[in-house]
Amino acid sequence: MDPVEALRETAFWLERERASTYRVEAFRKAAAALADLTPDEVVERAGNGSLGRMKGLGPRTTTVVEQALSGDVPEYLSDLRARNTGPLAEAGAELRALLRGDLHSHSDWSDGGSPIEEMARAAVWRGREYQAITDHSPRLTVANGLSRERLEVQLEVVADVNDQFPDVTLLTGIEVDILDDGALDQDDDLLGRLDVVVASVHSKLRMDAPAMTRRMVAAVSNPHTDVLGHCTGRLVEGSRGTRKQSQFDPDQVFRACAEHGVAVEINSRPERQDPPDELIDLAYDLGCLFAIDTDAHAPGQLDFLDHGAARAADRGIDPDRIVTTWPLDRLREWLRR
Repeated sequence: MDPVEALRETAFWLERERASTYRVEAFRKAAAALADLTPDEVVERAGNGSLGRMKGLGPRTTTVVEQALSGDVPEYLSDLRARNTGPLAEAGAELRALLRGDLHSHSDWSDGGSPIEEMARAAVWRGREYQAITDHSPRLTVANGLSRERLEVQLEVVADVNDQFPDVTLLTGIEVDILDDGALDQDDDLLGRLDVVVASVHSKLRMDAPAMTRRMVAAVSNPHTDVLGHCTGRLVEGSRGTRKQSQFDPDQVFRACAEHGVAVEINSRPERQDPPDELIDLAYDLGCLFAIDTDAHAPGQLDFLDHGAARAADRGIDPDRIVTTWPLDRLREWLRR
């Protein structure tokens, strides 16, 4: 077994299981260290005992490499595979099979943990037809949001990665901050060059309901907005603790989404589960489109689609109202609306 692929796959399953960042990074860093060597150099270092002295490798990652080189599936990886044979959620299997892609994911250009190439490689492995890279916008400095200049460079990188991975289409995009007045946190001309714009509130989540409603309606009325991301901002579990949902008039916001053809995101992250069930039902009744997205910050989190599919199936959402079930040509037509 190729040792670099063994390390990458190990990291993927750990990410899927929501393991600690420290554990995941150990395998990602080891894979990156070995990727700079030729296969013969890896074999030579394993043979002379210098492998474990390399920067980025420790005892466990070295054992994985040595077992892969011996022709076996490393024991640690074998155990992870055995624990991850089934979907992350039992319900929604039929809908999950219809999902072709994902319009919300992050790379290490903002607060994700892996390069764009790694996200693309995982998207191919997980059978994606398309995958949007939507790193954060400038105001979210805590997440290393992308300035205009950095985003322009990223567009060139995405084009290069698309050439490397013909089995998946990477869509250019951004998760743009909704500013206090409902404006979007990036230049209009640059937003117009992107395939996908996910608009999300990340600040002043406790704003009073009338002001938050005006803010969100303005954002989804912007012709550049394609998806309203994690609309309530709530957290229901996880290492960041819990957070109550923002207060706004969902009837007004979802009517604006329906009027402008903006998809309401069903965010698949377990700690978000956003929107709540009753808001999914309301958005559906008001005629909204939906996007089941992972909001993945690492390759292994691309499998979080299982959670979103289970929630959408439980609410009885017509698959044709979910834009991420659409083939790429139809999706692009909607994105150009």
